Amino acid sequence: MSFKKLYLENTIGVFKNYKTLAENSFLQLSSDKDFYYMLDSESNSIAVIIKHLSGNMISRWTDFLTTDGEKPTRNRDAEFVDDNLTNEELLQIWHKGWNVFLNTLCSLNETDLLKDITIRGEKLTVTQAINRQMAHYAYHIGQIVLLAKHIKSREWKSLSIPKNRSEQYSKGPYLDNIK
Repeated sequence: MSFKKLYLENTIGVFKNYKTLAENSFLQLSSDKDFYYMLDSESNSIAVIIKHLSGNMISRWTDFLTTDGEKPTRNRDAEFVDDNLTNEELLQIWHKGWNVFLNTLCSLNETDLLKDITIRGEKLTVTQAINRQMAHYAYHIGQIVLLAKHIKSREWKSLSIPKNRSEQYSKGPYLDNIK
């Protein structure tokens, strides 16, 4: 298998893992209100992060190889406004963005990786754009996990190895020994 093919397959897997981390965080939230919790007035809620990630994904990955990644139809500022959508509406927005993104990412082939694209007029290779988005999405998904964990506090169910359980984890089989 070529390095480029391996890179694409690995990248798709990493993005799907980030998506799953966020979705497993959503599942632990109890109410619509939890999606709108903010640490302070300068923070973003999970709802805002969902809208922002989806808006970014739709803008960046629609006609990815042929048009600038910042579409004139995107209203980025509106993504940062809490507008009291239900959990169901937020999840529809979430899935719409991820569907556009993953469908485009999965449609790429090895020869696409060195092609040039633009984002806000800046020329990047497809590989650079993928890496840029990976950092961006990981950053925001980390915020989602942190907020959900903060909201649930002691009720939080770890998405990886719980505190003080590393030794049990290392004995395997993984997660079966962690309770």
